[in-house]
Amino acid sequence: MIGIIGSGGWGTALAKVCAEKGHPVQIWALEPEVVAEINQQHTNNTFLPGVELPLSLHASNSIEEVVSGKKYLFTAVPSQWVRSVAKQMAAYLNPEAIIISVSKGLDPESLKTLTAVLTEALPMVDPNAILALSGPNHAEEVARRIPSATVVATPVLKFAEEVQDLLISDVFRVYTNPDRIGVQLGGALKNIIALAAGISDGLGFGDNTKAALVTRGLAEMSRLGVALGAQSPTFAGLSGMGDLFVTASSKHSRNAWAGRELGKGRSLADIVGSTKMIVEGVSTTKAAYKIAKQVQVEMPITFIIHQILFEDLSPHEGVSHLMERMKTHEMEEVVFGTYSWK
Repeated sequence: MIGIIGSGGWGTALAKVCAEKGHPVQIWALEPEVVAEINQQHTNNTFLPGVELPLSLHASNSIEEVVSGKKYLFTAVPSQWVRSVAKQMAAYLNPEAIIISVSKGLDPESLKTLTAVLTEALPMVDPNAILALSGPNHAEEVARRIPSATVVATPVLKFAEEVQDLLISDVFRVYTNPDRIGVQLGGALKNIIALAAGISDGLGFGDNTKAALVTRGLAEMSRLGVALGAQSPTFAGLSGMGDLFVTASSKHSRNAWAGRELGKGRSLADIVGSTKMIVEGVSTTKAAYKIAKQVQVEMPITFIIHQILFEDLSPHEGVSHLMERMKTHEMEEVVFGTYSWK
């Protein structure tokens, strides 16, 4: 059986993918009304409106019920809650379970990737059996069976291929990658650049501006990733360039929407208070800023977004600061890594 920890849009969409492949699936939801709706109406209009869910998909408020006896567990809660939820899971976990982290962010306290957090919180599980899943995957489209592709990452190929077989279908293509750090950093850091792209739109700028932000944003994502042990080619793949493209440009993107509202003059507090959805780019900006300072990696777009979010810099001033930076070469030192499986 499969357990999905988290009933947000992405957790619900993945539960639907698994159920449609014939797997028994339970999903854990914090909200009693979400549990009741999934079980009785077979919808989750709070987080994934307009999608009919399979009758075989069941929800529960009990972590114990959803975790106990499961071979595969997907963690799909916001990044700031991963550690506390994992500690609740630990008491009921099958040590042979395979854990798939599908949240996109960094732990705000330790600044670690979410698979690192899960490894610490779930010491009874083989660390290589804790995978990351990421890619250009809007829940709204995956749930509607719009053709999509994703990446599962762990250093050990047998675990990656097992999860690949679990999920792959005629409309959901799954690739494998041993670069677990890079796949997670791509999924987390792209939200910062999506905020910047949204701000550009909100200010009324054009395609040229957004293209420049996305391209230079990808460069600084890769730069930080390599400094933290990732392989730079990962950032040219689905979990890097692919996810950045879709998050910076899509109507479904919460981070691009939040950026647009900032560009139009709304306050951050007003924006995040107006939605039940988590704008992961906000906490990720704070974490990435601290990490970049620690490892001495230059991330000009991330630093400007940090100033806009937390230091009262206006979006217009932020753009001016970026444009007035010291002139430089486009192609900085690039480190090309090689992949290897254990």
